[in-house]
Amino acid sequence: MSIAAVSAVSLVAFLGGTTVATAQESDPAPKSCDGVRLTGELPVPAPGQAVSGQITIGADCKPEPVSVQHGPASERSARTATAGHQLRGWNEMYDCCNIRMTGLYTASSWDTANGRVTTAGTTATQEWNREPWDAGWSLTSQTAKDDCVTDCAEVNSEAHADFAYQGVFDPTGDWYDNTHHSYVQLKADGTASCRFDVELRHTFVGWNWRYGCE
Repeated sequence: MSIAAVSAVSLVAFLGGTTVATAQESDPAPKSCDGVRLTGELPVPAPGQAVSGQITIGADCKPEPVSVQHGPASERSARTATAGHQLRGWNEMYDCCNIRMTGLYTASSWDTANGRVTTAGTTATQEWNREPWDAGWSLTSQTAKDDCVTDCAEVNSEAHADFAYQGVFDPTGDWYDNTHHSYVQLKADGTASCRFDVELRHTFVGWNWRYGCE
């Protein structure tokens, strides 16, 4: 597939979120598209609430405007809530059939007293889709770290995961690669913020990126 000139697309989300995308423009109405990097930032909602964003790769291979939604937190979040402050984040890529290909998830907890974060920690998990014939997506690397865990003015946590694909859509394993980045900031006043990035070596029309926190 021939690739036309590079173009930059900037997307601004309303209702409290922002997203910037930089993509390469391909031939008219292609099926497979060139690489893209998407970035989303969301305000953490009130306890018991969730906020999420979604971007879809359109028919012209350009990311469509971000859709931001607010609503109640999931039952999963309610079941895992304990004392102190809690924050759960998700960073997922879905294909055009709404099958989740790759995902990076974070779960943060922190306690506060006297204007400080007394203890904090964030754990990261990854999930990916396999095909029945022992093919599909695979986790190739992952890292996670907190810059402080006890007696902190604030805590900055980050997690990264890289996934490669080899299967029916690409037997070589050289075409698709999804790299997810998730960042959370935990503050002494009990508030927080969450930011997400995803880098895709190649995309496909209808792929959609979903991210959020609760």
